[in-house]
Amino acid sequence: MMGSNGQPANAGGAMGSGAMHPATELHYTLPADWKTEKPASSMRLAQASIPGKGGEGQLAIFYFGPGQGGTVDANIKRWENEIKPAPGTTPKTESFQVGSLKVTWVDASGTLMPSQMGMGPKQPQSGYRLFGAVVEGAGGPWFLKAIGPSATLEAQRQAWLDMLHNLSIG
Repeated sequence: MMGSNGQPANAGGAMGSGAMHPATELHYTLPADWKTEKPASSMRLAQASIPGKGGEGQLAIFYFGPGQGGTVDANIKRWENEIKPAPGTTPKTESFQVGSLKVTWVDASGTLMPSQMGMGPKQPQSGYRLFGAVVEGAGGPWFLKAIGPSATLEAQRQAWLDMLHNLSIG
């Protein structure tokens, strides 16, 4: 992830039994115009704003420890349920390999529904889009979620995919 200082950032690390254990870190680079923010919750490993003509979107990255956070299918379904599809649309899911990482991601658009998970509106918001990705690999999984106005995320879709296709672990 590139912050305002231009230095890459990592996502990873694990705590267990009161002692720090070595863990594989997920390395990623934010698109140039996305801005690193202080995470709004202790559950978030990292956070960024996503600029766009439709209004600002937000990226959150989550890591709960090796093997934690639920299955790929459960997370994809949960994200799909956060968006009531626009007429004539259905969420699209895709998987691909990036080195030793398996990335499964979903693209859903429609009305963003209120969420109990802290990343969503208090009232339904029409014209929204959600990109969610589960990244499986040694030390993972990691969860990346971007939400925002459809016009903003549509314009940032290739930047999102480029970020996912350039993930690595170390």
